[in-house]
Amino acid sequence: MSGSPPNKIAVVGGGAAGITAAIAARRKGASVTILESNQRIGKKLLATGNGRCNLTNITTSIANYYGNNPRFAFSALSQFGVEQTLAFFARLGVAHKVEEEGKVFPFSLQASSVLDVLRYELEDTGVEVLCEAEVVGIAHSKNGFTLALKSGGEFQADRVIITTGGKAAPYFGSTGSGYALALSLGHSIVEPFPALVQLKLVSDYLKRIKGIKFEGTAEIVLDNKSLQSARGEILFTEYGISGPPILTLSRKAGECLKKNHSPWLKLVLLDSFTPGELEALLAERFSNNPGKTLAFSFVGFLNKQLAPVILKEAGVDLNKAAGQVTAAELKKVARILLDWRFPVTGTTSWPAAQVTAGGVDVNDINSKTMESRIVPKLYFAGEVLDIDGDCGGYNLQWAWSSGYIAGESAAAT
Repeated sequence: MSGSPPNKIAVVGGGAAGITAAIAARRKGASVTILESNQRIGKKLLATGNGRCNLTNITTSIANYYGNNPRFAFSALSQFGVEQTLAFFARLGVAHKVEEEGKVFPFSLQASSVLDVLRYELEDTGVEVLCEAEVVGIAHSKNGFTLALKSGGEFQADRVIITTGGKAAPYFGSTGSGYALALSLGHSIVEPFPALVQLKLVSDYLKRIKGIKFEGTAEIVLDNKSLQSARGEILFTEYGISGPPILTLSRKAGECLKKNHSPWLKLVLLDSFTPGELEALLAERFSNNPGKTLAFSFVGFLNKQLAPVILKEAGVDLNKAAGQVTAAELKKVARILLDWRFPVTGTTSWPAAQVTAGGVDVNDINSKTMESRIVPKLYFAGEVLDIDGDCGGYNLQWAWSSGYIAGESAAAT
């Protein structure tokens, strides 16, 4: 009604989704306050994209998102997608550039510059920011919401947007606190687990090959069926394996482990060869230098620390003369190079994770407005929800999209 006071909105959490929600709500005329538990807002944002802030990805589609109901993300991504996101940041002064695989970065290549313009917009539009204001409880009544602070104080609001993030990277303040708030208000939680994280493997050779990198393909295999594959630079570690393809696959592996399944990791070290081509190449190398030991015959072709391990895994004597290798032994070596498998025993824990899988069940959220179907005028956005994306800018896009829609919806009269 004309002349009525603006909605008083409390945004719980000052990360990417919370800041965007606050700006969107304030632009619609609401009175907005961000309540942040850290000493400053946007702490996790500074680390995104290795400090360069991978803003979004121009290839973004619903296929890049996961959860019990990933289609939930479609509405927010349609209303405030990549085009709208880039326009939003252009208005704030952030020019962008597109790099490999569609990744979008600020032209400055500084995550700090993105946070700087967001903070300026908050101040310029009159959003109040309260730091070291951890919300430990939310009570709802016909008169609105009462937010209890850890400090002992209270905050009154007409509407609340919960954007507390998940549990990944807890040193940035991601403690999963939003789950308890959601539960207290009647919402259900899909059990969270780490995603975009390294994998733990079982092997006798990990200590010997830690630090070795290669360009190849990795797959998650369950019951001899490939569930997902990814290609790129892969790194062996003392506990298992890392690298961008492994982070991509970690969600699927974690999902299997959560269901008490036993996934395997299949590595294709030389994925540019067919089995026949690789066998022919190896036969030629061995025949050209028949007096070399089998292990030494790989020098110049494979990492010299990796070759003895491959031979042992194939059950072939590494000190055998290359010219004495049998056809059966050659096939065994080629098979390991094209299909080396490891049992996956787990992932590294929350401090190493880039994102949280699981969270507030989206079946109790209106996908068009991000409003709770259980508590009117309560909204959720960002990583706190059971939506997570691939590596490469997709998770920040979800934060911008869901945050903006939640902010605009909460501000509507």
